[in-house]
Amino acid sequence: MRVWINGRVLSDPMAPAVPVTDHGLTVGDAVFEAVKVVGGQPFALRRHLDRLERSAAGLGLEGLDPEEVRRGVAAVLEGDPLPLGRLRITVTGGNAPLGSGRGDAPLTTIVVAAPMDPAPETTAVVTVPWPRNERGPLAGLKTTSYAENVVALAAAREKGASEAVFANLAGHLCEGTGTNVFYVVDGEVRTSTLASGCLAGVTRALVLEWFGATEVDEPIEVAAGADEVFLVSTTRDVQGVHRWDERTLEAPGPVTRKVAAAWREREAELLGLDR
Repeated sequence: MRVWINGRVLSDPMAPAVPVTDHGLTVGDAVFEAVKVVGGQPFALRRHLDRLERSAAGLGLEGLDPEEVRRGVAAVLEGDPLPLGRLRITVTGGNAPLGSGRGDAPLTTIVVAAPMDPAPETTAVVTVPWPRNERGPLAGLKTTSYAENVVALAAAREKGASEAVFANLAGHLCEGTGTNVFYVVDGEVRTSTLASGCLAGVTRALVLEWFGATEVDEPIEVAAGADEVFLVSTTRDVQGVHRWDERTLEAPGPVTRKVAAAWREREAELLGLDR
């Protein structure tokens, strides 16, 4: 693992480096991005940095410098290239009082690079009973306030699944803890609209561009009963779902295989620090 914090690479990636009063630590006042690394090159970095800026603006974090982040990415990718890895970019509110109010310290910016194993071709998911609030102030932002996801993912793993799927307050399909959900009904590929409260996933957007799908908000039961289901995310790419709750599905189904093939054909286009 390689770690860069506020302009310097740590000689010991596990050494203490963030004060206990950092607002990201005390109250989760932070945004982040996970970026795939292939052959030592980041994938779709420009899109991830654009979303990082949007999330920071939505949370009210001022002073984010995307070019400084890009320099941090370059620093942690120097040396032996990662065949397959993940970048974790985190920007916090910085040092602050012990409470919800922010201080006037500069932001803390952290970039971490670490190896990553390929995701399995298929997986199982479960529906969890806690709805996403599509009208909440954090809807659609990628923040580190992830405790809800931790609880949901633990519940999924107790049932032998690797992902939990949320409905929103309207009962419509929203998203997984770290994935967007696509499904196939009568040959039509569908996924939730951004109005559902789901994250505007980078992989989601690229699947829409490179393959196509209908964006629609409808009851989560429609997705759970679909002919095919697949998850998309930075760490999973396109991953078929072979079980949703107690229902078994063909996975990867024929449409899912076509989407995955389209992904593999286009992925190299977005590798590099300037892509």
